[in-house]
Amino acid sequence: MFMKVRKPVVSGTFYAGTPGELRGQIEWCYKHELGPGVVPQVNNEGLREIVALVVPHAGYIYSGPVAAHAYKELADDGVVDTAVVLGPNHSGYGAPVSLWLGGAWETPLGKVRINEELAHSLLGGVIEADERAHIYEHSIEVQLPWLQYLYGELQLVPIAMLAQDIETAREVGKAISRCGDNIIVIASSDFTHYEPHSVATEKDKSVIEAITNLDEEELYKRRELLNCTMCGCGPVGAKG
Repeated sequence: MFMKVRKPVVSGTFYAGTPGELRGQIEWCYKHELGPGVVPQVNNEGLREIVALVVPHAGYIYSGPVAAHAYKELADDGVVDTAVVLGPNHSGYGAPVSLWLGGAWETPLGKVRINEELAHSLLGGVIEADERAHIYEHSIEVQLPWLQYLYGELQLVPIAMLAQDIETAREVGKAISRCGDNIIVIASSDFTHYEPHSVATEKDKSVIEAITNLDEEELYKRRELLNCTMCGCGPVGAKG
């Protein structure tokens, strides 16, 4: 039976291009002084209390140790069946909100199958079936090796957001909230780009405060007021 497979587009650039090197790079991120300091083991008895993560999507050498904190918490939390990964659409191709419906995505660590039943259940409203948005996009792809390293086999529902206004984010969030048990929602976003560290830190702290307060209106207000170049406001606002 033929299965459509999306090939990786940033393997060897954003992250290492061979299985051994990639596993080593992920472990380096975990052990890094800016990372959690330890390579996690999945807690098979975990209660699965984490609903969503916000994780960066730059090259692993830049943002990997930060991403490692999120994935360590997820490993400690238990076993995940399906990841719904929301990423910004940097390329401009495709529908305003684009869902890849079937087949699998490939990385050097193997293939991640699409949860086709769940993906089809999300179609409707602003969410359209459209692969064009995903072909050259990195923001979702870079999350997959982290998940594969922890869980081996799991399923994926990838959603790329070109439209990131608050109304669209809320509609996507409502759809995701009906997904059922044992999924993890991953909002892929970098924060302030190309500013001095002190400036970026102040801007990002303010925006992160709104996120941790689960206040999407305040998130959007602060992002605009501070001119924060956070690229995934829509995915973060839509995290369910």
